[in-house]
Amino acid sequence: MKVRFNENQEIVNAIKEGLEKTGGYCPCRIERTEENKCMCKEFRDQIADPEFEGYCHCMLYYKSLED
Repeated sequence: MKVRFNENQEIVNAIKEGLEKTGGYCPCRIERTEENKCMCKEFRDQIADPEFEGYCHCMLYYKSLED
């Protein structure tokens, strides 16, 4: 298992800029809760799922099943 940034640098830059503006909260979420603090609970749960492969909600990170 490996977690990496999205290969599209424009998306990474946009999301990182949004994270700076929101104080570290996912810019794709309206609510500012601990669950939505980057790396959000949804993606941490997806990382823990041995079957999941794909992007987090905001497309910043990608979990690959390959090392």
